[in-house]
Amino acid sequence: MSKPSKSRNTITFIAKLKLNLTPEQKVSLDQTTLAYRNALNYASEVAFENGKTSNAAKLQKLIYTDLRERFGLPAQMACSVPRTVGTTYKTRWTNLRNCQAAKASGRKVKRYKGLDKAPRFVSRTLTYVYGRDMTLKSGQKISIGTLKGRIVVPYEGYSKHLAWIQAGVNIGEAKLYYQKSSKQYYLLVSLKVDLGEPKPDQYAQAVGVDVGQRYLMTAGNTSDAALFVSGKQVRQRKDQYARRRRELQQKGTRSAKRRLMALAGRERRFTADVNHRFSKQVLMRFPQSIVGVEALDHIRDRTERRSSSKASRKQKRANRRRSQWSFAQLHAMLGYKAPLYGSLLVKVDADYTSQQCLKCGHRSRANRPQAGQMFNCEECAYKLHADLIGSRNVCMRTLLVWQDWISTGRLSDVPDVSSDEAKAARLKRYAELRWSPDTSPAWTSD
Repeated sequence: MSKPSKSRNTITFIAKLKLNLTPEQKVSLDQTTLAYRNALNYASEVAFENGKTSNAAKLQKLIYTDLRERFGLPAQMACSVPRTVGTTYKTRWTNLRNCQAAKASGRKVKRYKGLDKAPRFVSRTLTYVYGRDMTLKSGQKISIGTLKGRIVVPYEGYSKHLAWIQAGVNIGEAKLYYQKSSKQYYLLVSLKVDLGEPKPDQYAQAVGVDVGQRYLMTAGNTSDAALFVSGKQVRQRKDQYARRRRELQQKGTRSAKRRLMALAGRERRFTADVNHRFSKQVLMRFPQSIVGVEALDHIRDRTERRSSSKASRKQKRANRRRSQWSFAQLHAMLGYKAPLYGSLLVKVDADYTSQQCLKCGHRSRANRPQAGQMFNCEECAYKLHADLIGSRNVCMRTLLVWQDWISTGRLSDVPDVSSDEAKAARLKRYAELRWSPDTSPAWTSD
């Protein structure tokens, strides 16, 4: 499963299907993917010459005939190419605007170079549209288009994905890609699964998840149950990658650059695997839950960072670890996995979760001396593990969201940050929360 997206009542998974090709079919796909890649690069050059346009319709009018005659693409592929290129340019224009906005706000950022020249497409991938140049057949086979017509190929994949396909879930676009290491073609198919509208009475508990670097996750519910996931081994592996990366960068040879690319892929897969396993661990430990996490938007801009030449080696290591902190990916995986375990993910304000006492409500940075592992309230002397304090504060705020959902019938799964007054009102309510293991929403029967 990779990069799923979620709406209120549906969830989109990416099913990875292994294509069992004959030698002749593989040659046909080789020719098709190479022609498609060349067509993408041609379209990218044309878009660059025409004002770096991201308008797919405009681009299609300019190049459709060439794509058909010069590259031999079937009609649907000739339509998919300008859409792919248009999306690439749109992303780069967005990145440029974000860079300009950051610079205007006073932040030190490097000049964005993504539009200095036409983007190049290197990977042998192509996009299929279900019902146009891709259809599913009985007997676990799939029909896909090539330059010389359709081929029917048997496939295999994850059992749950195959079951959904057999059940007739909605199927969207698919991406064919070639994995060099295994010399194997895979098809990434979009599956949209309808899970029904969530209701407040289908959940059994509220759970708060605090993410960090010393402990990757600390989760707790209102019954005093807790789960700690240490980040020590992950930090050690990341440090090993950093040392190896530094050695290769110092060499600067062509071989070293290839090894750097391979190392980056290995580290990326390691991080994704860690987040997959730990997000699943939390959801299996606390099934049928409303799981709350902190809204950590722009957290790196708000945390202290010293990157000048005067920064110590220790500070530079802390900066690197902070920049590699993959909390967003972890939150995303919790979000899409949650419905599979009868749970739901919501986000709450992150303000003061590590500073507010559970017993008396006193807020102060001094409650956590030197940002250590222990929380020690300077007002009432309450002591507890600092990360558990954070998770329980998140849990109480999640419980408040749940209770509001019960009383109003509307779920606010992301805090409204557009109004300072609304946020101030929420923080005032949070300040009144006190920890009680017996806390649970009160149900009323009709």
